[in-house]
Amino acid sequence: MAISVDKVYKTVLYVLNKEQRGYITPQEFNSLAEQAQDEIFNSYFPDGNQQNRKNQTNSQNDTEFFNIYKDIAYKLFPFEKETSFSYDSTNDGWYYNGSNTIYKLGEIISTYSSSNPTIESITQLTSKSDYSKITRSNLTSPNSNYPICYTTITTTAISPATENELLIKISPKPSSVSINCLFKPSSPNWAFTTGSLGQYIYNPSSSIDFDLDISEQTNVIINILKYCGIIVRDPQVVQAAEQQSQKVEINEKS
Repeated sequence: MAISVDKVYKTVLYVLNKEQRGYITPQEFNSLAEQAQDEIFNSYFPDGNQQNRKNQTNSQNDTEFFNIYKDIAYKLFPFEKETSFSYDSTNDGWYYNGSNTIYKLGEIISTYSSSNPTIESITQLTSKSDYSKITRSNLTSPNSNYPICYTTITTTAISPATENELLIKISPKPSSVSINCLFKPSSPNWAFTTGSLGQYIYNPSSSIDFDLDISEQTNVIINILKYCGIIVRDPQVVQAAEQQSQKVEINEKS
């Protein structure tokens, strides 16, 4: 369940107005909301690594609803999608032709439909240097059962919206490619129209909610308030938000 951008904005304004700390415009809020969401999203990876170490030492709580590592993985599920890549004959590689931003590449599946039966193979991601060495050797040359690949960036525009494209080179060349990708969250946006008195009126049809799980609502509000304190030049808001954020983080990790 996503977090309502309208509820977060109204809560932030309520806190600032109650303490007479100032005001932030919708444009300022949208910028802070994107920063706060990215900060929380990026925190999942070091936190996940930390909890995974507890799994390896058997010190992780493994009850159904109290496993922190599983909770973090659950929060990433909405951003994980199996995505088909398109082939670019000019650059001899595979690229993503969608509008979202890829954050990480997961399992890469190359399909070879020309063989009988069709072969679907997990493709090993290597460095460009290792790729060159492996493909040039008769002993280690990849095949449809054991393909390899590397990633690069091409400055040749493939799709109209992008100039610098992520390109995946695969050997041997497959018939199609599917990759389990982790995408960045969409930018939240509190859209509005302007009333007759110059007031901001919420426009739900044009707004974009936070992509984060509903359990992150408190963290989102605290993080935005932290940045609001910088905008309204009130260190007390920053300090209060940071202290509350530390309490939440300590409680989650202890």
